[in-house]
Amino acid sequence: MASPIDFYLEQAADCARQAAGATLDNQRDKYLQAQAAWQALADGIRARAAKREGAGTAAGVDGDP
Repeated sequence: MASPIDFYLEQAADCARQAAGATLDNQRDKYLQAQAAWQALADGIRARAAKREGAGTAAGVDGDP
């Protein structure tokens, strides 16, 4: 099973492809908005992971005395 971030990135890429092939402006806008939403979800996961890693290192959780 793919990780959530991989799923979100796949969805964003699919929306980008759909937007590129859209013939109607409102359809293209819908796909671009969906792409931005999926990308925001993926970026949020990355940001939370980076924050956790930074907090763990700052607190000495990585095993250093």
